[in-house]
Amino acid sequence: MLVVSRNAGEGIVIDGGIKIKIFEIKGDSVKIGIEAPKQTLILRDELVDSIKDENIQSAASSSELLDSLVNSLSMYKKDK
Repeated sequence: MLVVSRNAGEGIVIDGGIKIKIFEIKGDSVKIGIEAPKQTLILRDELVDSIKDENIQSAASSSELLDSLVNSLSMYKKDK
């Protein structure tokens, strides 16, 4: 991880195509702007964590549902 200090009005360039600029610093809050190619997906890290958690829960629910379906089909097959 690269850690740099920047003042308001300054920025950095990543890989020649992504520009990050510091617009404002107030207390513990920093307002930044990101300029990147349209195909570049930019998400806040807490949103990525939330999506990851939802996917894990969904996968667990799907697994439980599949297990239940398999058990039901097994019982149906035994009755025949």
